[in-house]
Amino acid sequence: MDRRQFIRATGVLTGALLAGGALALVAPTRAWALDLGALSTAEGAALLAAARTLAPHDTLEDAAYALVIKAIDDACTHDAATLAMMREGVAQLGPGFAPAAEPTRVAALGALENSAFFKFLRFQTLSVLYASPLAYAHFGYEGEVFSKGGYLLRGFNDLRWLPEVPLADGGPVYTGA
Repeated sequence: MDRRQFIRATGVLTGALLAGGALALVAPTRAWALDLGALSTAEGAALLAAARTLAPHDTLEDAAYALVIKAIDDACTHDAATLAMMREGVAQLGPGFAPAAEPTRVAALGALENSAFFKFLRFQTLSVLYASPLAYAHFGYEGEVFSKGGYLLRGFNDLRWLPEVPLADGGPVYTGA
């Protein structure tokens, strides 16, 4: 068995985090590997490209999207019907889906928009991606603050993406009374 056959047989999806990326600070290592149990490497790569197309964030590292693929692979490991649905969906996307340009991927996913495959993929992508600590770090979400006393004194007004509003132009100002 040569190296390519071994990788194809084991289903390992690998990648690397950029040294300057925000996730490089949070991730345990800069390189990542995802051990797939039910899906092949090609299916994992296609699903990774599909997840990235469904929730496109150019600066979000692939490691965050790999968590989505791991959740899908876990579901496929425990349910043969889910595995069959995912394999059929990936087959309908076509063999050149993963390396294709984004408009091509959008069109391919749009053709499957009403399918159970697409709905499952969209649900997994949105629920797993945006609940991961890697995405939290990327987007600057600091987590819940109820246990820390609330938002008011913990950076409620530290939004860096909004311009400062002069007090003369603003409306009523809360004085705490």
